[in-house]
Amino acid sequence: MRFFHLSVAPPGATPIQKKNFLNVQIDAIGIGLAAAASRFLPVFLTRLGATNFQVGLLTAMPAFTGLFLAIAAGRFLQSRRNIVPWFSSARLLTVLGYALTGIVSFMVPQQYIVPAVLVIWAAITLPQVTVNVAFSVVMNAVAGPRGRYSLLSRRWSIIGLTSAVMVTVVGQILHRVSFPINYQLVFIGLSAGGLISYCYSMRIDLPDAETQPRTVDQSLLQRFEGYVNLIRSERAFLSFTSKRFVYTLGSALSIPLFPLYYVREAQATDAWIGIINTAQTFIMLIGYFFWARQGKVRGSRFVLLRTALGLAVYPALIASTHRVEWIALYTGLAGIFQAGLDLVFFDELMKTVPLQHSATFVSVAQTVQHLSAVAAPLLGTLLADRIGIGGALVVSTVLCLVGFGLFACSQESKPATQHNRFVRRSKRMKRASKS
Repeated sequence: MRFFHLSVAPPGATPIQKKNFLNVQIDAIGIGLAAAASRFLPVFLTRLGATNFQVGLLTAMPAFTGLFLAIAAGRFLQSRRNIVPWFSSARLLTVLGYALTGIVSFMVPQQYIVPAVLVIWAAITLPQVTVNVAFSVVMNAVAGPRGRYSLLSRRWSIIGLTSAVMVTVVGQILHRVSFPINYQLVFIGLSAGGLISYCYSMRIDLPDAETQPRTVDQSLLQRFEGYVNLIRSERAFLSFTSKRFVYTLGSALSIPLFPLYYVREAQATDAWIGIINTAQTFIMLIGYFFWARQGKVRGSRFVLLRTALGLAVYPALIASTHRVEWIALYTGLAGIFQAGLDLVFFDELMKTVPLQHSATFVSVAQTVQHLSAVAAPLLGTLLADRIGIGGALVVSTVLCLVGFGLFACSQESKPATQHNRFVRRSKRMKRASKS
């Protein structure tokens, strides 16, 4: 019970808010199981003989689909009074991709497993787009403006703890059971996390949203112009998303390179890969609570600049050694900064998003992020072929440092227009009550 005590809402929350906080955290256990499986999917393809391009394609496909469909998903969700059922169902379909990966790899000849798995995950990108947009909207509605650090630090800590334990266990299983049946059984078993996630995320109770009336009397061009003007009216949103684009371009470039570096450069065993991943996820537990407190005491900008700089140098540190012990140490240190960056990026984004248009603005932010996630992994594997995996990791660090510089030179993000009005109105009411 002490474990679940960490997942309850802050003092003063309503019974429904407490219930929502708890459901979000139990749902995180299921996602933690799936997160453990995700660590080993590119390793599985690499051991099956996948090319650098195929591993990069696995990373890029969700972003490629999101690039073209995120805005459409946002428009669809914006018209739903309650997006929780859509969020839960799409999450279940996404996690079941691991079960399909294990089952299909039992059924097809080994030389066709890599293309078959890529086809599966190409199809999974469709519900994954819905999850990516709906997640921010649902979590923001559950937490509210003042509870985002609290909710997500607890949620992601539970995901990290579950994932860290399971990655360690899975690494030992993979080391002791013959290939490829070891990976097949692991993927099928960990997909049970999707059922846990579905059962508890469906219990999240949010008030129905006010849907915007359809402008049937306007032409397609007029509706598009209105959409563009709506986005352009929030300058803080545009500023933050553009800077985050540059930073994520660098970080996404390194994502497919890490498993390639572990296997081909460092010659790491499955057991060591499990330890390396565990080092990051376990240390992130400390990072979430540490940076959540720093955000309350010193503000979001302090967290943003420290974590962005710390994580930027991580790819170059990995490229500097072939010793798995040092790789595990650097990965653990990176976990501290990754935790803070996850929290502050979400908080800074939602500060700039008007509440009544959450799904629309989040979908645009997702599209921009997907743009970097489409190009960067393929660019990373292309650079790995040209200048080596280590050289490509150094390029990743350089791009991240450019993104850090943009954040460092900018002023602190201002809240969205609606929130600004709310703050000004509150101050006027306080002054009036004092007088």
